[in-house]
Amino acid sequence: MKHYLLSVVQPAGGTPPAPDALAEIMRNVKAFDDELRAAGAWVFAGGLDGPEAATVIRPGDGDVRTTEGPYAKGEEYLGGLCLIRAADREEALAWGRKAALATTLPIEVRSFADQP
Repeated sequence: MKHYLLSVVQPAGGTPPAPDALAEIMRNVKAFDDELRAAGAWVFAGGLDGPEAATVIRPGDGDVRTTEGPYAKGEEYLGGLCLIRAADREEALAWGRKAALATTLPIEVRSFADQP
């Protein structure tokens, strides 16, 4: 089994869903999470604070410098992530489709690089 990262792509400055729509999304995300766990595919998942809460730490000249705010400003940002186990890319993409339907957001699916 290989590990895959399902990244939830959140639109920057978007209008949040209405409370009833958000409640439905959260129920769908819980059902997705439950399905991942039942299948033995779940490793870790969590939502992230918005990019305005980020701090970037950059090395240079033997020291580090910190900058408040996101690493890169853009129209989208990483809103959450899910680390899963899957037999292959096709299985990971199937989980990614389910995640997209549950969250109503784009999902980026990436495998972890093979370790020596």
